[in-house]
Amino acid sequence: MQLCRFNDDRLGLVQGNDVIDVTAAIKILPAYSYPLPTHDLLIANLAAVCAEVRRLVSSESGLARHALADLKLLSPVANPGKVVAAPVNYLKHLQEAREDQAIHHKNEIGEIQRVGVFLKATSSIEGASAGITIARPDRRNDHEIELVAVIGKAGRHIPAANALEHVAGYCVGLDMTVRGPEERSMRKSPDGYTVLGPYLTTADEMTDVTHLDLLLTVNGEVRQRANTRDLIMNVAALIEFASSFYTLHPGDIVMTGTPEGVSQVFPGDRLTAEITGLGRMVVDIHSD
Repeated sequence: MQLCRFNDDRLGLVQGNDVIDVTAAIKILPAYSYPLPTHDLLIANLAAVCAEVRRLVSSESGLARHALADLKLLSPVANPGKVVAAPVNYLKHLQEAREDQAIHHKNEIGEIQRVGVFLKATSSIEGASAGITIARPDRRNDHEIELVAVIGKAGRHIPAANALEHVAGYCVGLDMTVRGPEERSMRKSPDGYTVLGPYLTTADEMTDVTHLDLLLTVNGEVRQRANTRDLIMNVAALIEFASSFYTLHPGDIVMTGTPEGVSQVFPGDRLTAEITGLGRMVVDIHSD
């Protein structure tokens, strides 16, 4: 199943180029009072929501239908507790980062097994339709396409052998980056610098996430093309690694790293990012 959030926080079932409004399905979510839970309620109850979506679609003919292209697409996850990101997780990107001073900015670029993962601010999350506003026009700002896994079941010290059982679904991600000497978490956390979308594809739809093609173009020119088979740490290994340090909760975002080909973007550019089975995001770059 492919679910999107759109317009004023509506829930949609994606069917090809159309979206059926199934917002009524979220009425089954449990109600909470303060303090609110620190995980995403929809993702924590995704199985029940999907069952209600199926019931609505099979029993009601009056559900509104929209063209996907006409909607304002929001991040498919509304309230993630944290964004876990993998640095230099493709060998060729590790090589290009070490060789290009404009990328490494005199920072040491180490292997992921040694430097570990890092966290991005949840306030940096946006959907595809919002576009990206360049946060530091005085710096180089780069695109980075990534496969994103959304945690569906909480866990700590999760072994790689059953790590994918903790994944609710997948989406396309853009880990936008301001180049400079600061720590990654700071340079990758401006507002809008974590773009997720175009929708959430539930894990049962993805039979093998170790062989997915990634493609990113800027104004129609191919900048990044790779396959997840080239990840140094695949999704399962990343979940094992991250959960050895902290508990992963429903709705937490795991960004798996970008391949080679990162490059600078400018206001007026249009990015198109797509991954096998997860759809295509079109994202415009804006000036402040």
